[in-house]
Amino acid sequence: MDTHSSEEKVKPFRLVKYFTFTSLTVIFIGTLLLSLLNTHLARTMQQKKSEDYAKLLIENLNHQVFLQFIIPVALKFGKIQLSDKKQFERMDKVVRSTLHSFKIDMVNIYDINNTISYSFDSSVIGKKNAGGKGYQDALSGKSTSKLFQKGNWFEIFLGYSPHSKLITFAPLRAERPLSRISGPVLGVVEIVQDLAEDYKAIFIFQIRIISTCTVVMGALFLVLLYVVKRGEAIIEKRALERIRLKEQLSRAEHLSSLGEMVAGISHEIRNPLGIIMSSSELLKKKMADYDPSNQIPNIIIEESSRLNHIITDFLNFAKPKAPNLTLCNIEDIIDKNITFLESQIKEEGYTIDKHYDNNLPEITADPDMLYQAFLNILINAMQAMPQRGKISVNICSSDNVVEIFFEDQGEGIAEDILEKIWDPFFTTKSKGTGLGLGIVKNIVESHGGSVKISNRSVSGARVTVTLPVEQGG
Repeated sequence: MDTHSSEEKVKPFRLVKYFTFTSLTVIFIGTLLLSLLNTHLARTMQQKKSEDYAKLLIENLNHQVFLQFIIPVALKFGKIQLSDKKQFERMDKVVRSTLHSFKIDMVNIYDINNTISYSFDSSVIGKKNAGGKGYQDALSGKSTSKLFQKGNWFEIFLGYSPHSKLITFAPLRAERPLSRISGPVLGVVEIVQDLAEDYKAIFIFQIRIISTCTVVMGALFLVLLYVVKRGEAIIEKRALERIRLKEQLSRAEHLSSLGEMVAGISHEIRNPLGIIMSSSELLKKKMADYDPSNQIPNIIIEESSRLNHIITDFLNFAKPKAPNLTLCNIEDIIDKNITFLESQIKEEGYTIDKHYDNNLPEITADPDMLYQAFLNILINAMQAMPQRGKISVNICSSDNVVEIFFEDQGEGIAEDILEKIWDPFFTTKSKGTGLGLGIVKNIVESHGGSVKISNRSVSGARVTVTLPVEQGG
């Protein structure tokens, strides 16, 4: 039953939990991928913007160099020769004034023989064959740009490298006045832009996006986790309630049919039993004159009485009567039980330890029925300690209920039979009907209370009876 109950509790919400956490994971991964794609798009757009920016600078530089350097120098000196200090200084002045305030890391100007004729870095001036493919493309009239990054693979994967440079090659052309048609290629201009700061800004933006997504997903995860846990608790509670109601209904139907059968059989047995008991009493009187030592009539009377008690238990369990409610004190009923059992308690060496709270309220109950229920519990406690022992009885009250605790020092109840002890006719004793606890349960529940049995942490068992102070309260 426990395995079935567990499966029934878990099954209704298993799909919901799986769907919730799977969806959350998919959403989180999808958000991260989207942020990475957005960042990649931002880097691509930044690179394209930098390429266009470089081409515009080169175009402006081409115009200024042609107007302010090439034409004046050609008219004055007859030829362009940057190895001449005055020409180089004039070229340097034109280039730096043109690119002043622009974010340019390096400028190289190649002649048509692939030799660096001008550069911000004087150490590379005169270097040959340094242009590579970019130079060849620019010489043919095509502008190209290429991004170079240095760093470990993780930095490059994230799109942030402390060394990110965009190198752009473009032709340096002669210009035709009053014409939109460019002249022949005179050389190649190489511009190097440092994009590290731009990519760093994009990287920080990416980190902010991922951090925001993580925080949002984390918050969403906690909310969904709370909703799932709460929903699971509600469904589990309802499942347990449904299972409990099913068990109660099944038990009620079983006990109802069993009670009808027991009641019918008990009535049929009680009539001839009464005849047997009266006849044995008469036989005992007659045998007293002829054979006083003969114990057969006494045995018949004793066993008939025992059978009558068993039948009474059957009838009390099968057809419990409705309680006759009056105001009564629980402690008085318990004291009456102890007084009734006093001779047996002393004879067999038991001790009773009583502890009653002060100012216990009167309750609305049937004292005779509670007397019978408590008597059964006390007798069970003594039977659980065949080698003597102490029985503790504690009574306390709170929140309009009274609780009575009966504790013994026996061996306790085996875990595998703890749930079976309420079943009718179930008993671990050599004698008995197995109806004692069932009768106790019926009596307590007829008063709107509850009874449960558990093992103590030290030794023995504890019976807890909870009764309302007022019926319907």
